[in-house]
Amino acid sequence: MSATELLRQDHLKIKRLEKIIEKCYQSLYEDKDIPLSDIEKINFIITEFLDSIHYSREEDSYFACVASYDSLKDEIRKFMIEHEFSRRIAKNINKFLQEWKDGKDSREPVARYLRTYFIYLSDHVKNEEDFFNKAESEILSKEEEQEMYEQFQSTMAVSTKMQTIIQQIEYLEKQNWFIS
Repeated sequence: MSATELLRQDHLKIKRLEKIIEKCYQSLYEDKDIPLSDIEKINFIITEFLDSIHYSREEDSYFACVASYDSLKDEIRKFMIEHEFSRRIAKNINKFLQEWKDGKDSREPVARYLRTYFIYLSDHVKNEEDFFNKAESEILSKEEEQEMYEQFQSTMAVSTKMQTIIQQIEYLEKQNWFIS
């Protein structure tokens, strides 16, 4: 497996999360009950998987390696801005979720920011896939791909986190509000 293939596998998990987020915000707008603990799990996955693992892999290794060839720098800059945008949306989801847990009716802002995150993810993943195709076919060598892959896999903490994240996604996919 290569670094690009691993990032594409991350995207498959992200697409699963995307479906969960879509169903969640739609249900909230329809005034259906979603356990706050499930929304917390969604927020956990956004923070721990997207930001701490996936974006870190891209920002710390993948983008840096591609940029070292003086290639695709504009695209990388755009992705970095989008990642920061993602972090801000996630902070707002967390902020309004905490208000809701504290008794304030924050259903609408939670739904709105989840919807915003869903729209962001749909567009962002598609654009990254195009970027990966170009980087893989035109820029990165097989050796670089292998080195980055090994670096991505080297941390046991990441492996443990990924298992937890996959379990959280599977849990959410089995909830009645998601299935219905």
